[in-house]
Amino acid sequence: MPERSSRRRIRTAIATLTVAVCAGAAVLTGCTGGPDGGTGGAAGPGSPSPSPTPVWDASPASVAAVGDSITRGFDACSVLADCPEVSWATGTDEGVRSLAVRLLGASGAASHSWNHAVSGARMAQLPEQMALAGKEKPELVAVMIGANDACRDSVDIMTPVADFRAAFEASMRQLRGAAPEAQVYVSSVPDLKRLWSTGRENPLGKQIWKLGICRSMLGDADDMGAAAVARRNTVQERVVAYNGALRDVCAEDPLCRYDGGAVFDYRFTGEQLSQWDWFHPGRNGQARLAEIAYRNVTASGPPA
Repeated sequence: MPERSSRRRIRTAIATLTVAVCAGAAVLTGCTGGPDGGTGGAAGPGSPSPSPTPVWDASPASVAAVGDSITRGFDACSVLADCPEVSWATGTDEGVRSLAVRLLGASGAASHSWNHAVSGARMAQLPEQMALAGKEKPELVAVMIGANDACRDSVDIMTPVADFRAAFEASMRQLRGAAPEAQVYVSSVPDLKRLWSTGRENPLGKQIWKLGICRSMLGDADDMGAAAVARRNTVQERVVAYNGALRDVCAEDPLCRYDGGAVFDYRFTGEQLSQWDWFHPGRNGQARLAEIAYRNVTASGPPA
């Protein structure tokens, strides 16, 4: 644990030393060359040295998760109940092989991962979750939230995009205050319209939907009239806008990596949805989310 947790500090120190050596040799080597074709703008006397870009660690030694019902494994094991052991982020289920298990191994995931997600949470609740995650001093924080901001009783009360963005910015500030060196992996919000299209093929799932799950998208599931189509398209557009906000805010933090829309683009099938509500990911779907996360966290660079 100590050796792995110090890796990022060593890399940052190396990067800082490189910048210092480069600056000191500038007169002889042109290391800080300017508009004539050098590697950066010419620094005048007394100009501060540029800060080194933090190095992304593809093998963090601890994971904290924040988010909503998906990260809590809701409806994956039994009807209308959380099942965090199958969570894509921190679960211990052998069939899912969560992000934490893939990164830390089974024993590491059991002792060095924490799930602070809350079923039903919207972006406005994320700062509180980030504060809890920050107390753990994790090397990686996995974020998946936003579906409940679009899944409301009507489209009129969906979270405004500006409010969504502001709450995510506040969440990042909250985390940085407690864990300035933590890396952040941000999942895109799933394609709710795709989930409606797939889930409506199951009669039992549609009966569960009538209990009030995501009425803005799933209400009157078989209604293909103009008003219902327009309502679903409005929800879809809002989700796309939320993902744009996640991408843009994440891009402002050098230790944040957005999934490039990978979860939104993933085409869930009936085999990957909950056998009870046909909307939330089941075990199979949680495993697919874990695969996507692991691929992005361990990649040499962020998605294009």
